[in-house]
Amino acid sequence: MKREVFVILLLAACGMNMAAQDAGQTWGIKFSGFVKTDVIYDTRQASAANGIREGHFYLYPDDVLYDADMNDLNANPSFHILNIQSRIRGDITGPDAFGAKTSGAIEAEFFGTSESDLNGFRLRHAYVQMDWPHVTLLTGQFWHPMFITESFPGTISFNTGAPFTPFSRNPQVRVTGKLGAVSLTAVAWSERDFVSSGPDGNSNKYLRNSGMPGLHLQMRIPAGDNFIAWTGVDYKRIRPEIKTSANVETDVMVGSLSAFANIRIKTKPVNIALMGVYSQNGSDMVMIGGYGISEITDPVNQFVKYSTLNTANGWIDISTNGKKVNIGLFSGFSKNLGSRNDITGFVYGRGNNIDHLFRISPRIMITEGKLSFAGEVETTTAAYGTMGTDGRVTDTHSVTNIRLLLSAIYRF
Repeated sequence: MKREVFVILLLAACGMNMAAQDAGQTWGIKFSGFVKTDVIYDTRQASAANGIREGHFYLYPDDVLYDADMNDLNANPSFHILNIQSRIRGDITGPDAFGAKTSGAIEAEFFGTSESDLNGFRLRHAYVQMDWPHVTLLTGQFWHPMFITESFPGTISFNTGAPFTPFSRNPQVRVTGKLGAVSLTAVAWSERDFVSSGPDGNSNKYLRNSGMPGLHLQMRIPAGDNFIAWTGVDYKRIRPEIKTSANVETDVMVGSLSAFANIRIKTKPVNIALMGVYSQNGSDMVMIGGYGISEITDPVNQFVKYSTLNTANGWIDISTNGKKVNIGLFSGFSKNLGSRNDITGFVYGRGNNIDHLFRISPRIMITEGKLSFAGEVETTTAAYGTMGTDGRVTDTHSVTNIRLLLSAIYRF
């Protein structure tokens, strides 16, 4: 059924494009995309939670898992070949409306929406953009505003630097105003494929039931042609439960505030991008963190309070500017900062038994025309331990995975 719908949409889009050209118009749909094959070898196992879609979207290695003879079962290697990152995109141009230039885009891939939907056709982006001289309005599904599209890790791996950088696409309303060279952006967003965690597992209902969208403010500050800085804050409020385990209505919320700074430097030989992120309850952005029960305020009705688990994250990406051969290096670090209040009950989120993560991944890409061959060695270390009541992890031990990745990419 998904394939049939896709073919119908593709034919309809081609028809619209031809009709626009026949009428002498300059608007229509331009298709692009790529076919990508990834050949992957890992020295250590990663579960579905830590290596999404059969390990393709790799986050970090699994903790030790001993058998009866004290052999670490997760120290076994694995191999895979996948094409699910292949994608197609349609960039849409149309006539002016309300005094603004209009455009849009639809983009999809074969990553699926769950582990059981591998190879499934999944929507990535679908938005309409209106551009006035000093204001831009975007409505639809697009990158979370903490993912800076002008400055992000250029890894060969699909993880694009996650879990060290925010990674999420969200339905949103985004307004950007230009004040000279400086731009100010305000965003109201919701969740779709990248969602919060809670008592009923991963779901976007926790944000929906809070009655308000996530909110974001951001500033873009260029300095000359080769330097740009971004800084911003992001707030979300979730409602983990509508009723308690005692079947009593509850309206307790969990508010979280995140902040970031991002810098991009362009020179003739290399590009440098770096980012620092302070995150509260950042699991919906594919980062470690979450929240937990800090107090049971009413044992009879099971009313509780929550406290966020906070992290500090940073990364740097350096890449050359060759026309045929490009070399790059990514490195990232995440640190569990614990919780402001003691955690006394259930904990929800990602990687809450991890004190810190570290990754370094050199890469090379060779391009001839529309075809590229690329290789990357991604080394990721996770320090597992025991989470205390303060949310911090102690008594740690480290496990490391080395991923060897070879890719072939054909763009169209």
